[in-house]
Amino acid sequence: MEVHGELWTLKEFFVYPNEYIYWSLQIVMYPFMTGLVAGAFVLSSLYHVFGRKELKDMARFSLTFSYALLLAAPMPLLFHLQKPLRGFNVFFTPHFTSAIAAFGIVFFLYASIVASEIWFVNRKFFVESAINFRNAEGLGNRIKGFVYRVWTLGAYDISEESLKKDERAVKILAGIGIPAACFLHGYAGFIFGSVKANALWMTPLMPVIFIMSAIVSGIALCMLTYIIIMQIRKVVILRKRKPWMTSAEEVRSVEIDAIKMTSKYLIFFMVMAITLELLDLVFRGYTALKHWDILRVVIYSRDFFNIFIIQYGIGTILPLIIFLMPRLTIRRATIGLFLVLVGVFMMRWNVVIGGQAFSLTFSGYMDYILPVIPYNYDTFKEGVGGALLILFMPFFFLWILNKLIPVVDSTNRVIENK
Repeated sequence: MEVHGELWTLKEFFVYPNEYIYWSLQIVMYPFMTGLVAGAFVLSSLYHVFGRKELKDMARFSLTFSYALLLAAPMPLLFHLQKPLRGFNVFFTPHFTSAIAAFGIVFFLYASIVASEIWFVNRKFFVESAINFRNAEGLGNRIKGFVYRVWTLGAYDISEESLKKDERAVKILAGIGIPAACFLHGYAGFIFGSVKANALWMTPLMPVIFIMSAIVSGIALCMLTYIIIMQIRKVVILRKRKPWMTSAEEVRSVEIDAIKMTSKYLIFFMVMAITLELLDLVFRGYTALKHWDILRVVIYSRDFFNIFIIQYGIGTILPLIIFLMPRLTIRRATIGLFLVLVGVFMMRWNVVIGGQAFSLTFSGYMDYILPVIPYNYDTFKEGVGGALLILFMPFFFLWILNKLIPVVDSTNRVIENK
């Protein structure tokens, strides 16, 4: 019988017979996806809680995108499980005696907060749409009208006083949601940091590092997706050329302003993230515990390219230079944001895969052979194909949500549906 992990594990020197790289690409994707969820929500909360008005449009978009990402976040675990149906036990039997089991509680709590916040933000739009579609013709419009009437929950009051109450509710939910979002992703770092048997993972800084890099990745993905959507919208405007539509020049102006403002917060969190990671690295080298010899070989030799060239060099230093240069353009921002996402992904890769790169004998190593071209079901779901499918899911959910609720503004849709 083939052992899980045997297909992509290459052993060197003295390694125990039962040692393999069990946690593969999907376990890299899991903290990466949950980090995107937390980061997107924190970005939206900068406006709703702290009143950063320059982030208003980006906050509405990132809030909806956070929910779309949340729907896809558990999928890497289901892909990784040999019996995926067992994964639903986490949701149906949640408890705090296990970090994984606590995921059910945290997931539903956070999902409820985000869904409630989206409802309060868009309640006026739901009421107006329910009224507009009340006598609409066509099956599609009738279905939309029914959905909007259900989503109003019977609350049709959109007076100024009522809308102010909605704003207060959004602020409260956003305030509660920030620690919930951080805990949603921080517990993933806690899982790694609490594994005493693994020398690379066992550090109290691991949850904090995960949270900070999660905020970086979430902001970067929201900005990159915002740019792509606005570019699509400009193409649609130029093709249709209808008088009631916003002009391409106005879209371009709003786009660059939003990106410039948001990039300032991205730079701050990037500096915090790299500081924590380097602090952890320096601390390990200074204390030099008994396992430091093999960690030094992994960090400074075997994984040197992944850590110092891709993660720190290409994924952190280069984007910082791009964003700190004057007169930021959309093209430069796009390149910088993509590199930031590569850097955060490599951080997850180096933690998950690098943490399994050495044997518990401290005298052997294991290399992970990434399945690129699948030749069976396991190599698909644990390889590049499964990872790309996971990455596609939140954009599909966002497309569906965009058909029903305004992603940026109820009077200025990001993607025109007409």
